[in-house]
Amino acid sequence: MNTQLFLNTLEKHKNKELLFQYAPNLFVGTNYHITEVKHAIIDSVDCGAQTDSWKETIVQLWESPKELGKTNYMKAGKALQILIEVGTLRAYNSNAIVKIEYGNATFHATQQCIDTIVVKENLLIMQLTVDEVRCKAIELCGIPVKELEAATTCCDPSSGCC
Repeated sequence: MNTQLFLNTLEKHKNKELLFQYAPNLFVGTNYHITEVKHAIIDSVDCGAQTDSWKETIVQLWESPKELGKTNYMKAGKALQILIEVGTLRAYNSNAIVKIEYGNATFHATQQCIDTIVVKENLLIMQLTVDEVRCKAIELCGIPVKELEAATTCCDPSSGCC
């Protein structure tokens, strides 16, 4: 999901409680805050020496230990207000991929993409998913698809691509 679609979705559902589901049946707590928004430029080189670049908007969530008994989630409208304020300080790239950065005592900190949006009654649920780690230079590595499906890493050091 890109940044503009994310902001539009929050606007469309601004009166709904905003939930983030980071794993099956596991949600960021009602005590979450948006603690940072990062405007990242990724400039990469893969194992086949191919270059790539893209932009990401990373929204960091943190659960406040002082608000453990809180019963309601943040409204989408409040999240939108925070993000609009951020946009006045650092302009967004509308096409940047949105990632949600989150972790807690039982779930390692990670950046996840928004996979599915569920609208139910007064809830706006962002179901998150982890990006798959994969070889971006499959053709250069010369790994047959069947081998690739069984492989745990992209390139064998003897393949010449790494």
